[in-house]
This record gives sequence, C-alpha cells and structure tokens, in this order.
Amino acid sequence: FPHYYENCVGSCHALMALRADWREQMKKAHDELGFKMVRFHGLFDDDMSVLLSVTENGTLQLSLYNVFSVFDFLRSIDMRPIVELSFMPEALASGKDTIFHYKGNITPPKSYAQWNDFIRQFMQGLIARYGIVEIRQWFFEVWNEPNCGFFTGTQAQYFELLENTVRTIKGVDTRIPVG
Repeated sequence: FPHYYENCVGSCHALMALRADWREQMKKAHDELGFKMVRFHGLFDDDMSVLLSVTENGTLQLSLYNVFSVFDFLRSIDMRPIVELSFMPEALASGKDTIFHYKGNITPPKSYAQWNDFIRQFMQGLIARYGIVEIRQWFFEVWNEPNCGFFTGTQAQYFELLENTVRTIKGVDTRIPVG
C-alpha cells in the first residue's frame, strides 16, 4: 500500500512557514529527504491575517496574501500543502477557547452562513491563483483531531462543521478532495 507518511512532513503552525529559516529547512526536507507535501495547523489563525474584518452587515473581508506567500514558496520547491482548514478566526468564533502558545481558536463558528462564505471565498481565491487543475491535486482536511482537545464542540457539532465545509467546497468544485 502507498506509504503516504514517506511523502509528507508535519510542521507546527502556518505562521512559521513565513520565516526564512523554516523555508530553508523545508527545502532541505524536500531535496535531501524527498518530502513532497507539508501539513500544518492554524492556517486561519488571526496571526495569518486571512480574515481581516466582518462588517456590520456581515460582509467578510479576506486577505490571502500570507497564504499565497506560503503556498507560492511550496510550489517553488516542488512541494504542495495538505491544507488543514483550521483554526477558527476570532471574528467567526463562538467562544474564546484556544490551544497552543499561538492561541488557535478551537470553538465552532457562531454562524455557519459566515463560515461557509469564508470557506467559499478562500477556495475561490486559491482557484483564481493556482487554477482548478492544481487545486484538485491538493488535499483539504477539515480541522485537526477534533476528538483530541482541538475542538470544544461536541461530536455532533464537529459533524455539522464537517458537513458545512465539505458541502461548501464541493459547491465550488465537486472534484476537490476534502475530508
């Protein structure tokens, strides 16, 4: 069976991928060890500045500048991300509970309408930048280990998050791999 673990390396949280030393090490992991993919937490953490604001009427203003910086770098060294869709941006969060030193918010969204809009805009931004053919080759993961303290919601609430997220992504393109 395929040894996926030989192709992918895990790497703390997304903000680290903006650092020069991280990038040097990731290039080395690719060139010397053969890793082809990387996965990290916290792509949607506030320190990545993906969700800039939510207006009074509920309009979301996103910036994918930092996400593009990370993904552009990975592409430049012939790697691709496994895109973990987490943690919750504070403006969309139903609570204040966080995890890790970088304070990833681990609460469900307060509004699935806003969460779905956020995911839709995020996916459309990726497709506009990298093209649908490439995005269909990436893997998208909804959250990280919701049963291990990384999510304050119930199992039913995680399934609701999963269902909404998958439905939204598949509404953008049915052939994008997400789970």
